[in-house]
Amino acid sequence: MGAVSGGIRVRGIAERDWDAVVALEADAYTALGLSEGRAALRSRADASPDTCFVLDVDSRPAGYLLALPYPAFRCPDLTRPEAPDGPADPSANLHLHDIVVAPHLRRRGLARHLLLHLTRTARAREHERISLVSVGGSEAFWSARGFTAHPDVALPDGYGPHAVYMSRPVPADGAGDPEPGGTAPHGGPSVHHEAS
Repeated sequence: MGAVSGGIRVRGIAERDWDAVVALEADAYTALGLSEGRAALRSRADASPDTCFVLDVDSRPAGYLLALPYPAFRCPDLTRPEAPDGPADPSANLHLHDIVVAPHLRRRGLARHLLLHLTRTARAREHERISLVSVGGSEAFWSARGFTAHPDVALPDGYGPHAVYMSRPVPADGAGDPEPGGTAPHGGPSVHHEAS
C-alpha cells in the first residue's frame, strides 16, 4: 500500500464522469446484490448536484460521493430512482447516500477527503445534520467519526439485515471535521449499501 502518486481533487460530477461513477458503483456492489444502476445514481445526483462529488487522483476519477437533502430519519429507497422534484420537502438534514473509492486506492484516507468536502459543503449550505445508512459492519468506523446509531429507524427493503441509520450534527466551526489523511478499516466506510 504505497502513497498516492499525484494530486487529489474533489469536484462536482460532470457529464463525462458518469461511466466511471457507474463502473465504480457496480464494482463495489454488484456481487452484493446492491447495485442501483445508472438511472438511480443519476437521479440522486440530479436531486442535489451541489452535494455530489467526484474524487480525482492523477486527474482521473477514483471515487465519488452522492448526498442529497432528505428529511431526518428517512433515506432513499434503493429499488427506485428519486422523483424528479426530489424528496417531499427541503431538509436541514443532508443524507450521505453513497461513498466509493476505487479498490486499488482504498485504505489511503481518500474517502475522508470526500467526507471533509461534504462536511464543509453541509456547513456552507446551513444543514444541521448529516445522516447515512451504515452497512457491511461499518458502524464502528462511522461512530469514530461522530455518527450516532439510530437502530429504531425503519429502513426500506434492500439495505441488508445489518444496516443502521446514523447521523451527526454538522460542526459549526470545523472542529469536528474529519481529517483527510489516515486509513479506513477493511476497504473503507460502508454507506447506503457498501464500500469506499
